[in-house]
Amino acid sequence: MTRDSSTPMSLVSSERMAILSAAFVALAALCWGLSGGIGGILTAQGWDPVVVSFYRGAIGLLFVLAWLGLRPRRSGLASGRLWFWSAIAGVGVAGNFTFYFVSIAEGSVAVAATLMYCAPVFVYLVSFTLKLERPTLFKWAAIAMVMLGIVLLTGIYEIGAGDVTPIAAVAGLLSGLFYAVFIFGFKYAAPHGSPQAILVVAFAVLISILFWLGDSAQTVAVLTTPSWPLFVVLGVLGAGLSFILYIVGLNHTAPAVASIVAMVEPVTASLFGVVVLNESLAALQTFGMGLILVTVTALSVYSSAQNKSLTAKTLAD
Repeated sequence: MTRDSSTPMSLVSSERMAILSAAFVALAALCWGLSGGIGGILTAQGWDPVVVSFYRGAIGLLFVLAWLGLRPRRSGLASGRLWFWSAIAGVGVAGNFTFYFVSIAEGSVAVAATLMYCAPVFVYLVSFTLKLERPTLFKWAAIAMVMLGIVLLTGIYEIGAGDVTPIAAVAGLLSGLFYAVFIFGFKYAAPHGSPQAILVVAFAVLISILFWLGDSAQTVAVLTTPSWPLFVVLGVLGAGLSFILYIVGLNHTAPAVASIVAMVEPVTASLFGVVVLNESLAALQTFGMGLILVTVTALSVYSSAQNKSLTAKTLAD
């Protein structure tokens, strides 16, 4: 970026902040992509996806507790609405983590990450049902394109096609559905408190649910297993550092830019699966994957532009 003497310093600073914030979002997406690959290694070793998800959330809770301790003011923890919606977000992230790793264990990292990336489609469908969003021809066409991509990626059009089992496909879609639940919970909790407080409650709910659902023997065995460093890295990248980077990055990143940058996650996860785990996709599966990623990104950018236009119109009126 070239700056001349007529460029206000505040504009230059805001541009730099926007670039830095987008980099934070990209780093968060990169961390999530790598966490999918690490989860694939752990589940391949025989670890229960619920236990893997539990430790991912537990280590994430330690990070957000520390973050909350650094900024305790206006946390909103006295608000009952914050607790309610944060608990909903916690249920969402618990289901997202668990079904994501189930899908990886039953199929592949690439398929699981791509199906989870369908979450915005579920957000739209729920918004249509609750009349929070107005359906348009473009949105329905985009949803149809994503569905076509899912058909091609999972190979359900041909019995016995590919490595994608019904469990892997359903679990991948459920991970996206629960991610949508997390998005709604976080969105409605946000007006009542800080992101740190919301994540603390959400992760606390997550570990409460998954500790009860998980294999207790495996949960204890993690503490003495030679694989414990992988669990630590998974928690740091997949829930601790990544959520902090993402939320800090969103403060100065346009939603459209964040949607495009977020593609780093499924691409990174897919590359990890191919390079490290020796996974592969057929040509039609690769085309389906690309169709989903491009369509979901375009849908998010379109929605962001619509919201920006609507806000500008409201201010003008």
